[in-house]
Amino acid sequence: MLKGFKEFILRGNVVDLAVAVVIGAAFGAVVTAFVKDLITPLIAAVFGKPDFSTLSFTINSSTFLYGQFINAVVAFVLIAAAVYFVVVAPMNAIAARRARGQDPTTRECPQCLSEIPLGARRCPQCTSELSPASGA
Repeated sequence: MLKGFKEFILRGNVVDLAVAVVIGAAFGAVVTAFVKDLITPLIAAVFGKPDFSTLSFTINSSTFLYGQFINAVVAFVLIAAAVYFVVVAPMNAIAARRARGQDPTTRECPQCLSEIPLGARRCPQCTSELSPASGA
C-alpha cells in the first residue's frame, strides 16, 4: 500500500499541481498587496474613500456589508487580469511559436484518413501503399 502511495505522490502531475498551488498562493499574496497598497489608494484619490469595506446599508435591523463584496470583486478582477497577462497570454504565445516552428512528424493517410508517420510506406490501419515522398 505504501508503494502505491509513493508512486502516486511522485507522479509528475501531482508534484506539478503542488508547485502550482504554492506559487498560486504566493502570487495571490503579491496581487493582494498590490491591490491594498497601490490600487486602493488610487481609488481613494478618485472616489474619496480608501476602502469600501465600511460601505453598508440596513434593512429591518439587518446590515448588508456590500463594501466588502466590492473589495473582493476588485481583488478578483485584478488577480484574474494578472494571471491572464502574466501567465496565460505568454504561454499561449510560446505554444503558438512552437507550433509554427515544428516540422510535422505525421501525415494523413489518403485512403482511411488516419495519422501515420511521415516516412511510412504502408498505412498500419488500412494497409494501403503510400509514397514516402508524396507527403499526402
